[in-house]
Amino acid sequence: MMKDDIRDTPEYAAVAEHLRRLHEPAFGHPHALREPHVTGDGRHVVLTGMVFDELAGTPRTAVYTCQDGGLEPVSAPCGSARSARFSPDGSLLTFLSDRRRTGVFELWLLEATRFGEAVPVAMVPGTIEYAHWSPDGQQLLLGVAGLGAELAGGQGSGTTTADAAGDRPTWQPLVETGDDDGAWRSLWLYTLDTGEVSRLSPEGMNCWEAGWCGTGGVLTVASEDPSEDSWYQAALTLIDVHTAQTRELLRGEAQLALPSGSPDGKHAAVVQAVCSDRWVVAGDLTIIEVAATTATTVDTAGVDVTSLQWIDEGRIGCLGQRHMQSVAGIVDVPSGQIDEVFTTERACGGSWFYPDGAFTSDGRVVTIQESYDLPQQLVITDGDKDRVLASVAHPGTDYLMSVAGSAQALSWSAPDGLEIEGMLCTPPGEGPFPLVVNVHGGPIWAFRNTWSMHSPWVPLLVSRGYAVLSPNPRGSGGRGQEFASRVVGDMGGADTGDYLAGIDALVEHGIADPDRVGLIGGSYGGYASAWLVTQDQRFAAAVPISPVTDWYSQSFTSNIAGWGKAFLDGDPEQPGTQVHTRSPVLQASKAKTPCLTIAGAEDRCTPPGQAREFHHALRTHGVESALVIYPHEGHGVRSYPAVIDFLARAVTWFETHMPADKKA
Repeated sequence: MMKDDIRDTPEYAAVAEHLRRLHEPAFGHPHALREPHVTGDGRHVVLTGMVFDELAGTPRTAVYTCQDGGLEPVSAPCGSARSARFSPDGSLLTFLSDRRRTGVFELWLLEATRFGEAVPVAMVPGTIEYAHWSPDGQQLLLGVAGLGAELAGGQGSGTTTADAAGDRPTWQPLVETGDDDGAWRSLWLYTLDTGEVSRLSPEGMNCWEAGWCGTGGVLTVASEDPSEDSWYQAALTLIDVHTAQTRELLRGEAQLALPSGSPDGKHAAVVQAVCSDRWVVAGDLTIIEVAATTATTVDTAGVDVTSLQWIDEGRIGCLGQRHMQSVAGIVDVPSGQIDEVFTTERACGGSWFYPDGAFTSDGRVVTIQESYDLPQQLVITDGDKDRVLASVAHPGTDYLMSVAGSAQALSWSAPDGLEIEGMLCTPPGEGPFPLVVNVHGGPIWAFRNTWSMHSPWVPLLVSRGYAVLSPNPRGSGGRGQEFASRVVGDMGGADTGDYLAGIDALVEHGIADPDRVGLIGGSYGGYASAWLVTQDQRFAAAVPISPVTDWYSQSFTSNIAGWGKAFLDGDPEQPGTQVHTRSPVLQASKAKTPCLTIAGAEDRCTPPGQAREFHHALRTHGVESALVIYPHEGHGVRSYPAVIDFLARAVTWFETHMPADKKA
């Protein structure tokens, strides 16, 4: 029987010691990096660092600049700070910080040439999610979320500021009407000379993200409703800064993201991509001639674009993913041709889901590079010569590399002949190893060669003697929109064969022990882990995290129910559709695999009832099952000590049901 409190167990102590050895040497310093930004001349770089002061809660974020090969904090370490941006001439720096009220981010400003204490500016009703300088440096565009706006699944679900409303009496009910004013996202302008703050976006327009288009226009991906589900149908809209008049420029069949306009306002750029999560975007670069509203898709030579930046009126800097490579290039707008700056097997982008970076005026690129055996480092490159500006390497990362084994890219053929790719992490020695298949979320996302494979359980399992396969089945990013679309309308269909074929290939090559194969994954990976045990009885153990297990009840409880029905091509009111036939709870009689199902009580994307349904369905059919719901977690387990508890339970589950030592 699994206990509620396992802190007195040897397994909990071992995992806590593993994480202490990894993180403690970096306490008070950044252990992970993201959001690099650079002045046009390349002389000054800032970025966001994630910082643990102790293994409690979630890491705070802080803004750093590069000084003499190291990272120096920009201002006082109060609260969290992020999203630093230099003004176009490089003289000023802004960043967002919640130092005055936890969870409510405000705009702070300081002189970039002499870092000191920043001052808050531009008071707005809500929390600021991003701030963009106008091309002339006279104004800042602020994306403001109400104190109740929903977060995407990749951000952990829940709402923007769960604690910002103050203390609630324990008896006070939670009331939902669908008309919460705090759910909306709006656009505001801050004028430097006057200090004036004014609202730009009209009432009734929800602005998910935005960017400048010249000095007189703003591009926004907007909808008429603030619910998370409405993002999937949002349109690209141009707002006139002087008149506040709006004009729709593009409404695509797929999702739209990363809106950005040329400094002269003549062209707009946006990425069109089949997406399963807001902020997790990899797709086609589309350039629109604003006056004529004509759109052209750029041939990026197989690169799914994930980040873009106008360098000047005629050039766009782009980063993206091609297969599992990170690629940076510069698009010449008049010709539509792209000149690749670099291609690397390393992951670029830091803590974000896909490649990201920043460009200088002369076409150099600042990125955060990493791999399974390379801690994150800040690099500036012209494609021929890389210069490392800073690194997060420390004795803790040395420790992890000493126990985490090695990683390699590999591919195999699916039952229909489609090539599937993935990353395999293995401990030292010869196989066959017990194998854990690590299934990514989305389903439209992709594994890359990243530090810890973006999952703390991967190096931990490898250190215990397990091989871990992280596959990119059909529906993954980096292979073009046709490949990504293969999962749409068929979740749990052909991609099931992609996972099983990968296992078969590793068994055939003597890497995996067919009697010791397990599953773990979060979000869609949680769904796939629950689904696969009902479709194949080879699995010895499974740990679904934040899963969907019943598409029928998901359709009436999730904040992205519309997305789920569209991607499943199913109607809950029609018996026999995929809402019913692809639900693990309705296939539980076929399962034999012991399952440890994990959920967060505050998850709005895949509510905890999904995990509970699966647990009860398995128990009904005599399958060993344990359900763990963390009371203050959302979509995934992100805060300490819950992370320690979760990892200890997951490792124990695998070691109990498919031990690395066969004699155990």
